[in-house]
Amino acid sequence: MSISDRSMLKTLALREKTRDEYLLQRDPIADDRLRWRAQSFRHLVHLLPGQTILEVGCGQGLFTRQLVQVTHGRNPITAVTFDGPARQPSQIQDAVEFVAAGSDSDILSGRQFDFVVAIDLLDKHNCAMLLQQVLERLKPGGQVVFYESNPWNVVLKLRRLLARIFGKADPRSLLSREQLYELMSEVGFVRVFAVYNDFVFAPLSRRLIGLFRNLSIVLENAPGIRTLAGSILVHAQKPPRVVARPAVSLAEHEGLKHAISVVVPCYNEQMNVGPLVEGLRRLYDDYLHEIILVDDNSTDETAAVIRNMAATDSRIRLVSRTGPNGVGRALSDGYRAVTGRYVLTMDCDFQHLLPEIADLFDEAVKGYDVVVGSRFSRHSVLLNYPFGKIVANRGFHLIAQILLLRRFRDLTNNLKLLRREVVEQLCLVEPWFAVNAETGLQPLLMGYQVKEVPISWINRTPDMGMSSFKLAQVGWGYWRVLGRLWLRSVCGAGAYRGLAVRTGARKTWRSTDAEQLRALGKRE
Repeated sequence: MSISDRSMLKTLALREKTRDEYLLQRDPIADDRLRWRAQSFRHLVHLLPGQTILEVGCGQGLFTRQLVQVTHGRNPITAVTFDGPARQPSQIQDAVEFVAAGSDSDILSGRQFDFVVAIDLLDKHNCAMLLQQVLERLKPGGQVVFYESNPWNVVLKLRRLLARIFGKADPRSLLSREQLYELMSEVGFVRVFAVYNDFVFAPLSRRLIGLFRNLSIVLENAPGIRTLAGSILVHAQKPPRVVARPAVSLAEHEGLKHAISVVVPCYNEQMNVGPLVEGLRRLYDDYLHEIILVDDNSTDETAAVIRNMAATDSRIRLVSRTGPNGVGRALSDGYRAVTGRYVLTMDCDFQHLLPEIADLFDEAVKGYDVVVGSRFSRHSVLLNYPFGKIVANRGFHLIAQILLLRRFRDLTNNLKLLRREVVEQLCLVEPWFAVNAETGLQPLLMGYQVKEVPISWINRTPDMGMSSFKLAQVGWGYWRVLGRLWLRSVCGAGAYRGLAVRTGARKTWRSTDAEQLRALGKRE
């Protein structure tokens, strides 16, 4: 960074030092928290291999190490410290370029990056100047992500009060969410949003992590309460708003080449279906066996758009429905048409999640029969999610775990990758959104290997259409599914009595979060 102002460098160095001291001495889950943030950053910007990352204020490289792990060495990382000469940790010296800001020979001069990320660095005394520097270091269309301490956090307020009483005042001048948003906009960033994030903070102990990892997601989206979160997540983009995505293939597994049938229910999706198919072909072309687009009696030009695409690519197939409508009916019709070895199901407005779908393929090649994208992992990004849907989802999954005597986090999302064998064994009777509970829970009951991986969910923008999901109208369908599954598991009766349970089935659930919690327990 080209920073010559000595007072600014001193302030930034102090912020680095204060943050690292807290993480090392007072945060009982520092490594896990930084891992969550690194994973959230990756999901938030939909990172692709080869894109460059600049970490500002790296300090001792605590967050840098987590960035290296979640990017799997696929992204060049440059880490800048303001606290004297760069001290590059030996364990990651080959993976990261470390730079000391303010040096006479500024090796970053003239360079630009796809993304900039920083933790607890913005200060009232330097914010505007630093943000201007960050803007200059971004490529056109580049994005920035900051994780900043929330001055409205009750625990932080109490700690700062006690520190002043004992003569150890907090040297930081923190900014509120509104101030951060306003400053980012004034500097010239676009698509700015700032949201409250993370209720898993000290003085919580490791033993309370499991509870608050679930509860934190609920609180982060709860009106009023979310203002007390531990941090503020700030995201912004350098103009222009629309930039072309790099042409990078994520089809890395030979065993999945030409094996994937994609099934997408479509209702009035003329704006989304084209970008979705384009993204699938750009990122996963070698995997694609076919793309089955089920037009659920749309009233717009969805069918015409699909026909035009099918005329240029024989792998694109249109399945037309005349009614009655229903996403469950559309998904069932799409399943009956598949011919590939694996079936990937997704909603039509999931094009922004396409880079994360690579994680589903990574788990499938390990032998899992079903891989589900989980919105409720601590590694997930869940921004501005409707609070009523969160409460309903968490309540449903809690009751489902109790009744079915199994552990899982989020199996009702439509982003799923299933072996065709599993699809052929499903018994789908729900006409609407509750079909997603059938496709997620039935494989568990049948004894198939199910793995959950974190994904991101960010509230719809106006150009993505409006969801047809009505909680009050469709919620009962989920409880019908759960009741039928309980009858099948206990009495072998009901609408799902035909489900075949595999004999000698191995453990049927895997979750990234569960595996990490067990690891935490071993370290205590």
